[in-house]
Amino acid sequence: MPLALVQSRALTGVHAAAVAVECDLGPGLPTFAVVGLAETAVKESRDRVRSAIQNSGFEFPARRMVVNLAPADLPKDGGRFDLPIAIGILAASGQVPLKALENLEMIGELALDGSLRPVTGALSSSLAAGSAGRALLLPVGNAVEAALARSAPVFACRNLAEAVAHLRGTQKLAETTPHDSISADTVPYPDLRDVRGQETAKRALIIAAVGGHHILLSGPPGTGKSMLAMRLPGLLPPLRRSEALEVAAIHSLQSGGFDVQRWGQRPFRSPHHSASSVALVGGGCDFHQLKLHSDNSCYNTDILAQTVGPFGGSWKKFP
Repeated sequence: MPLALVQSRALTGVHAAAVAVECDLGPGLPTFAVVGLAETAVKESRDRVRSAIQNSGFEFPARRMVVNLAPADLPKDGGRFDLPIAIGILAASGQVPLKALENLEMIGELALDGSLRPVTGALSSSLAAGSAGRALLLPVGNAVEAALARSAPVFACRNLAEAVAHLRGTQKLAETTPHDSISADTVPYPDLRDVRGQETAKRALIIAAVGGHHILLSGPPGTGKSMLAMRLPGLLPPLRRSEALEVAAIHSLQSGGFDVQRWGQRPFRSPHHSASSVALVGGGCDFHQLKLHSDNSCYNTDILAQTVGPFGGSWKKFP
């Protein structure tokens, strides 16, 4: 039966929801349709997938093809479904064994020559795949980030041909392991010892850090509120692994992905005092898009630095 099912993931905030990529080849005139609440970038994958399959030396079936991204009511965006769509078409046409798709998820954007480009949210996808008991196949550019989860076997490929060879069993990919050199002990936080004076404020910071209290820094501009606030992360204990994973998953939503050298670093934001509440929390768009367009966004952080005040004063709150 010319029907293949490939497991993938769609981003919903910091979470990666399961998506079943169903590829069906039927009789009729050659057409290629993608359904399942796919945005423009996903629908454009038809041309990328066709060129990638042909330029990788595989046969693109001249049949009526329908690709369904289920569940149909979940929005899908980006190019992360290119690889599962291409593999699904090859599996439905008999060029990839269907059994190889069991217990495996995949994400990745295809170039026209068949090479794979990294996508956002690889760490969230790896965590979700591990929870489902499946391995993850993705581009090389996302391998180190995805391996940080340590919850799912991660296989990285450079192009579509390598992915097909791995599924056929002719050339298995090595499992990606996280770097042992990554440590949170080397995170360079600003040191409170660099601050001269401000003994009362420094004592307040220490008490807040030790007791886990909120803290309010109030005063006119230039008195050192931001300087003191920047040194609070250095007083806090290292992030637990679960907390570090949560922070890394948020940063992985950026277009450049998560920098593994920032592993275990506590997030800190210092918006300008003229930033409005709307500029801080955003509205009408996904919060990771807000992060891409502005460094003044604050979300899901251990430290929230917020500056307001109609007369130039400011306050900073640290939950």
